[in-house]
Amino acid sequence: MRIEKQRYTERFGSLKINDVQKVLELDSGRRADMPLKEAIAVDKIEEDVIKDFEEKMAIVIPIKDEKLKLFEGVISGVPHECLIIVISNSGQEPVDRFGMERDTLEQFCHFTQSQALIIHQKDPVLAQALAQAGYTDLLDEDGKAVRDGKSEGMVIGLLVAMLAQKEYVGFVDADNYFPGAVWEYVKCYAAGFSIAQSPYAMVRILWRYKPKISGEIYFRKWGRVSETTNKCLNSLISSKTGFETDIIKTANAGEHAMSINLAKILPFASGYAVEPQELVSLCEDYGGVLPTANQKVAKHGIEIFQIESRNPHFHEEKGIVHLREMLLQGLSTVYHSQLCEEETKRMVIRELVAQRAAKRGEEPAKPRINLPLRKMNIKSFIDFMAERMDSYSALKG
Repeated sequence: MRIEKQRYTERFGSLKINDVQKVLELDSGRRADMPLKEAIAVDKIEEDVIKDFEEKMAIVIPIKDEKLKLFEGVISGVPHECLIIVISNSGQEPVDRFGMERDTLEQFCHFTQSQALIIHQKDPVLAQALAQAGYTDLLDEDGKAVRDGKSEGMVIGLLVAMLAQKEYVGFVDADNYFPGAVWEYVKCYAAGFSIAQSPYAMVRILWRYKPKISGEIYFRKWGRVSETTNKCLNSLISSKTGFETDIIKTANAGEHAMSINLAKILPFASGYAVEPQELVSLCEDYGGVLPTANQKVAKHGIEIFQIESRNPHFHEEKGIVHLREMLLQGLSTVYHSQLCEEETKRMVIRELVAQRAAKRGEEPAKPRINLPLRKMNIKSFIDFMAERMDSYSALKG
C-alpha cells in the first residue's frame, strides 16, 4: 500500500493530530527499494508489514438486526489474519436473529478457517464478569445485563480483544454494502499503526465518498452530520490555541481503530456520542489546558491518524430521525466539554436548531460517559471469561 506522508500535524498539548493522508495505491507491488524522491512524499507499506499488524489486531463488529447478506459481506471483507469479534444485540424472540448471525459466521469460518468469536450483548455471563471486575458502568439498572447501545458493544469487544491478547483493535459497522471497503479499512488501520511512533495511537477513516441514490448515484463528499460535528470540534480546539483550524475531519468516524494501550485510558460515551467523545476526552486529558490525566502517556504522546480511503462508503440509510439523533448526541460531547467556551456553545445550539435536532432554547443532554477500562480489574474479567471462551468460538474444534 502507498499512502501520503504526513504533510501537516497539529499539536495540541500531548496530542499529535495528523491531517488527512490519502491512499494512493492499494497494492504497491513486490518489495523493492523506493527512490529517494518518492520517499520524501510517500509511505510505502510492504504487504508483510501490514500482515504482521493484522495478526496483532482484532476487528470488532457491533451488530443489531442487520440484513444477513450485509453481515456476510462485511465478515468476508476482514483480512484473514485478523480475529473477528462480533458483538450482537439482535433480537432472539420471536425470531432468533442472533442465532441466524451465529450460523452465518460459523459457516463462513468452516469454509475459510478464519478465527472468530460471537457474543450476545445480553449474555448474563458478560454481566457477571463485569460485576466481578468492578465495572458496573455498562450494566443496566438491575445489574443483570449490559445496557443497549453500540458503544457498550464496542467496549465489550475491546475487553474480549484484550482477553485474546491482541495489541490493536479496529471497529467496522455491520451495514456496509461493499466488502472491499471493509478490507481497505483494515489495511488502512495496519498502515497507520506501522508508521506510528507512540504506543498510544488511533487511526480514523475518512470516507472518500458517501454515495446517495436518488434516481442515479451521486458521490457526495461529506455527510451533513460529519461536516457539522467536525466544525464544532475544530472550534473547540481553535478557542484554546487562538488559531483557527480545520484539522478534525473524522469526528463521527465509526470505522476507526486504536492500540489497546490507548483503549485502556479512554472513557467511552454511550450512544452516538462515542466517536466524537473519544476526541473530546483526549483534548481534555492531554491537550495541555486542563491538568494532564496521565504523565506517562503524555510523555509518549498520542498520535491520531486520519486516512482517506479509495473505496466509497455505501451503507444502510436509516432516515432523518436517525441523523438528527446522531447529530444531537455527537454535538452534546462538544457542548458539555470542560474546554467549551460560550462562542462554541452558541455554535452548537445554532446548528442543532437549524437542522431540527433540538428546539430553540433547549440544551443538549449531557452524554453518559463510562469510566476508562484501566479503572476496572481487567485481570478479573479475563480470568472469569477465559474458561468460557470456547463456547463463543465460531470455528468449532
